[in-house]
Amino acid sequence: MTGDGPGPVEAATAELAAWLAGAAGEDVPVGPPADGGVGLTLWPLALRPARQTRGTGTPAPYRFTIRYLVAAGGPAALAGLDRVLAAAATAGEPELVLEAGDPALWVTLGVAPRPALLVDVPAQVTSTPPVAPPVLHPLRLRRLDLRDLVGRVVGPQRQPLAALRVELVGTPYATHTDAGGRFRLAGVPHDPEHPDQPVRLRLVGRGRTLTAEVDPADADIVIVCEPPAR
Repeated sequence: MTGDGPGPVEAATAELAAWLAGAAGEDVPVGPPADGGVGLTLWPLALRPARQTRGTGTPAPYRFTIRYLVAAGGPAALAGLDRVLAAAATAGEPELVLEAGDPALWVTLGVAPRPALLVDVPAQVTSTPPVAPPVLHPLRLRRLDLRDLVGRVVGPQRQPLAALRVELVGTPYATHTDAGGRFRLAGVPHDPEHPDQPVRLRLVGRGRTLTAEVDPADADIVIVCEPPAR
């Protein structure tokens, strides 16, 4: 089902009306029965649940049954009703239910009781998979170099800061500073087309979290951690 075409109820109703017209030999309008009406009429009464199928992968359609009332208006409509019954019995479909004589039904519809039958038609709502956006540019593959980021983390007096966690922001790359405050992040992707693009590092430890932007081309990165403001 899509937003551009008829829905399942509308489509099933139109299909059943066309079948009834062929079987009865006359047009069968869609509408509730009315006193004074002549001929057969078709009207959906209820949507009834059906057994659902489950599986993996593509979502299964939601299945249900539409129950219709086919009513005869006036004696001249009886011949058409006979032809519909014969055609359905011969073909084995659609499924007919000869239980349309409930007085409460006719009271609800506001018309006098008349010869009628119920028709059950299966229907379903199909999930439409999302449409992938068109590819506007040819696929381009670029090879990224790998490099090591080597540096030190020191305090304001250039004293080494050990046991700090050093993370490359947005990646799983992380390490810790050694006793001399040194760290090495090995195998970090490097884009040769943007060699000067700074790299963001996150420093975690001593109850603080700091970030710093460094030049990946620097052979000896030094990060100075200032004491927290009081």
